[in-house]
Amino acid sequence: MRILLHRADGKTEPWIKDFAKYLPEAEIEIWHAGEKCQACDYAVVWSPPEAMLAELATVKAIFITGAGADALLKFGDALPQHVPIIRLEDAGMAVQMAEYVTHAVLRYFRRFDEYEAQARAGQWAPLPQHHKQDFSVGVLGMGVLGMRVLEALAPFGFPLRGWSRTEKNVPGVQTFHGADGLDTFLRGTRALVCMLPLTPDTSNIMDRTNMCKLPEGSYIINVARGAHLAEPDLLTLIKSGHIAAATLDVFRNEPLPAQHPFWQEPRITITPHISALTLRRESVQQIADKIRKTEAGEPVAGLVDRTLGY
Repeated sequence: MRILLHRADGKTEPWIKDFAKYLPEAEIEIWHAGEKCQACDYAVVWSPPEAMLAELATVKAIFITGAGADALLKFGDALPQHVPIIRLEDAGMAVQMAEYVTHAVLRYFRRFDEYEAQARAGQWAPLPQHHKQDFSVGVLGMGVLGMRVLEALAPFGFPLRGWSRTEKNVPGVQTFHGADGLDTFLRGTRALVCMLPLTPDTSNIMDRTNMCKLPEGSYIINVARGAHLAEPDLLTLIKSGHIAAATLDVFRNEPLPAQHPFWQEPRITITPHISALTLRRESVQQIADKIRKTEAGEPVAGLVDRTLGY
């Protein structure tokens, strides 16, 4: 068995060592631009260069080293249509995402962001507390990661809301679905957490129209993809006070350009796409298990539906 591996950072050696541990029967072929590769059975990639697409047409399956598929599906019809694409389902990312979102929600609920600003200005001024019953947290996207975030928030007693493309019933969570349910979901959400996959339907879902449906003084937390958010609209709504503040881990252009106006807005907290880092060993272990199931003709979870985009 041969696996074609591409890493944009060039750090392939640790991946090779982990594959040797979890899938010792496999030989690893590193893709290099301009070099002819030997025939491989599987490919392991994240955001491969376009020049690699021809090599992907001959494998049995393409494994993505992440939970999202947009970095590969962006190639559209240039991707081999007959080759299944399989994404990671968790591989250690869910607990990281839960930590990040819980921290951001509690920071806004306890007004720590405002206390930080006061401390920098040398001010001692206790602020009125938010009332928990009025501080509803709504999660856009109730997949594996979104469900883990809702689970992490449950012990704190916030009113929890969730929106998904199709209907779901989750104990302790008020759920909404489809285009008809989105409006009601937004109007009752005080802290909005975006955890959606990026598809044509979800691009710009957090635009001025939808963010204006949130109650005045709401918060935005985006840990999904930068293209979900209409960045100029967020700036406008923060300056008007309709959105109180935002925590953003993902952006349309990464790294975020030095001249981007987000850097100058103190009510926007910026982190460099670190809310859920790919854990290499857990990822390789999951991919190895999926390859073995594929070889045995067994069903494999995480198969990407190209029509849905995830």
